[in-house]
Amino acid sequence: MLLVFEIQRYLYLVLGLVALGIEVWALADCVRRPGTSFEAAFKRTKGFWLALTAGSVVVGLLSVLASRGGFNLFQLIAIIAACVYLADVKPAVSQTSGRGGNSGPYGPW
Repeated sequence: MLLVFEIQRYLYLVLGLVALGIEVWALADCVRRPGTSFEAAFKRTKGFWLALTAGSVVVGLLSVLASRGGFNLFQLIAIIAACVYLADVKPAVSQTSGRGGNSGPYGPW
């Protein structure tokens, strides 16, 4: 029975590390985007998304370091916030940034 609990603990640790990787990816992408792109895409401000993704990274890091062997509600909220950024905000902001004066549909020309 002890073996089952150890396997479960390591499985939750791996899931926590994967979630932390997604949260760091969302934060890194948010940092490198210009603030005007968020407003042009009719999304919330860059400061809002920076705070949300940075908060999710902090929660993910604390959850991995605590390593109690289970997902809690805060971890679930943090990964959902990062996934919402990556699935909804990132594509919209990507379409608005980089569209300059002599930019074609496949890049500058």
